[in-house]
Amino acid sequence: MRGKIIKGIAGFYYVHTPAGLYECKAKGIFRKDGMKPLVGDDVEVEVLDQVLLTGNIIRILPRSNALIRPACANVDQSLVIFAIVKPEPNYNLLDRFLISMERQKLPAVICFNKKDLASEKEQKELCDAYSGCGYQVLFVSGIDGRGMEKIQSCLKGKTTVVAGPSGVGKSTIVNALYPKANMETGEISRKIERGRHTTRHAQLFALSDDTFIMDTPGFTSLTLGEMEKEQLKDFYPEFAQYETECRFGGCAHLSEPSCGVKEALLRGEISQVRYDNYSMLYEELKNRKKY
Repeated sequence: MRGKIIKGIAGFYYVHTPAGLYECKAKGIFRKDGMKPLVGDDVEVEVLDQVLLTGNIIRILPRSNALIRPACANVDQSLVIFAIVKPEPNYNLLDRFLISMERQKLPAVICFNKKDLASEKEQKELCDAYSGCGYQVLFVSGIDGRGMEKIQSCLKGKTTVVAGPSGVGKSTIVNALYPKANMETGEISRKIERGRHTTRHAQLFALSDDTFIMDTPGFTSLTLGEMEKEQLKDFYPEFAQYETECRFGGCAHLSEPSCGVKEALLRGEISQVRYDNYSMLYEELKNRKKY
């Protein structure tokens, strides 16, 4: 039988199949090969008990990709969720999320939640800051459902990882898209009697046979890893079209004269918010201690 791993915790893997949710252990051959099953893996299951829905994972099918954080496989895109208000959006953290997704070659859709609490002015500021940088931007309310059809359209036929900091309404949106989410989380918790730990782990929900969303624990900070400061500009896709206008090759777009990116900034063609974040992150990388 084939299925998809929707959660892994405490050595158990929960596999979504047409016949139900199976609790499985991984065969020792995976440890020998140094390969660990991941949430999102398509697998073959050897059924042990049809009534208790238990089995063994005997094969991991080829992966299209594997992400490190969150640890998951076969993901098509990310839905990066921030609140418009309550809490106020941390633009620097949002750019860190977008850079993290770019580094993992994962297309990102930006979703601003709590539309029901925000003014038109607050929404326009965010739209002006992020709509010109190559990402699709959605404004929704997980509470009253406004804009949720746009999310559903984006998700259709794909496996999407939901990312964003705590407190922005990720769980509200996931529950609105998939009302059984809390029930399934509770079902897994009862099986292993570790409910208090389940929110620390990624979990996949099947919206349909070909559409999955993956909820992840909230992050409060994201480091830039081993990136060199010279690489940072490559993760701001809106810079690319103006770099041919820079006088110097390898221009960092900061203090150099005749910089196409800075000239575009002055013309209002590049977001000041994005550029200010770029400058701050560049300084962070420049001043980072190397050990």
